Amino acid sequence: MSYSATPYMLDHGSGYGLVSRGFHWLMALLLTWQFLTALLHVIDRQRAVSAMAWSTHHDVGFLLFVLVLLRGLWGLSNAGRRPAHAGRLGRLASLGHLALYALMAYVPAVALLRQFGSARAFSPFGIPLMKGGGEKIGWMTELGSASHALAAWALLALIGGHLAMVMVHHFVWKDETAARMVG
Repeated sequence: MSYSATPYMLDHGSGYGLVSRGFHWLMALLLTWQFLTALLHVIDRQRAVSAMAWSTHHDVGFLLFVLVLLRGLWGLSNAGRRPAHAGRLGRLASLGHLALYALMAYVPAVALLRQFGSARAFSPFGIPLMKGGGEKIGWMTELGSASHALAAWALLALIGGHLAMVMVHHFVWKDETAARMVG
């Protein structure tokens, strides 16, 4: 019996491959960290633990932006192989996933826009991305300030709905939907 790693890596009709599952769970972990850092920042930004956690927020946000772009490209390259969402609930699931992807891209994108508009340097993980020092661009900082947090909390609400539906699929309907991402 010969073994090929390719089918194991790729998505298939009954589940998601290793790469898709890796993206999903890595991003779930990083998003959990992002919401935890934001919550600590809101509750008490003066505590040392809050300051330490918050100091990672921008770098991890940039990493999530890169990951969502890569995940989207990976998903498009596997679109024909992925498990299908059947019926009316399937269309709702597809719309829900599309909204999750849109917000996962929008939240860090608008934060980067705000950062650029602020004319401050930005070097995630020490990689110089924005030099800084130029003129401030008001509409960029205003858009970022007005929508980043709001969109992030909307994303958290969608994630909550996503988790609730996973529980419904697994414990109420007792189908295999949740197992597709567990492997």
